[in-house]
Amino acid sequence: MNQSFNMLERLIIIMAMRKEAFNEDVRKADNHMTVTKEELIEQLNVDLSHEYGAAIQYSYSASVVSGIYRSALKSFFEEEIEDELGHALYLSNKIKALGGVPTTKAAKVPQPEDVKGILEAVLEAESDTIVRYEKRMKQAEELGLTELATTLEDMIKDETGHKEEVERLLLDERFK
Repeated sequence: MNQSFNMLERLIIIMAMRKEAFNEDVRKADNHMTVTKEELIEQLNVDLSHEYGAAIQYSYSASVVSGIYRSALKSFFEEEIEDELGHALYLSNKIKALGGVPTTKAAKVPQPEDVKGILEAVLEAESDTIVRYEKRMKQAEELGLTELATTLEDMIKDETGHKEEVERLLLDERFK
């Protein structure tokens, strides 16, 4: 009986030690940031390349759009160029302020020629940008970069407005 009691005591001690080690791991995980400043800068450069790409995409779209939608869509696309370049300028300045080097490379831009394809490409780019900025905003918050997080929230608002406008355009029966 005494031997069984000693084994039971040892087992309880081992379980308590494992539980404490587990709790310590959980505490470390809770205090560990999921992104470093360097990783954030790298991801902001990806975002910057996509903003350059968006300006190119809107410029391309304004140039090639044709048919009965040309007059309305050409001006819509041209107006968006300024927004995307403004986002690019902000990101470039922020990357430098954080100690990084802003990229000069644009993300790959699709080149559809029909109106529906152009709108779908724009919709996909805007949707992807929103997802990236939501992630980036959380990363900025984790790092205590409040101004960056707040500005990204404003940029999400802009991109969401662009996305919703394109979604409304795609509701036209001729695109179904």
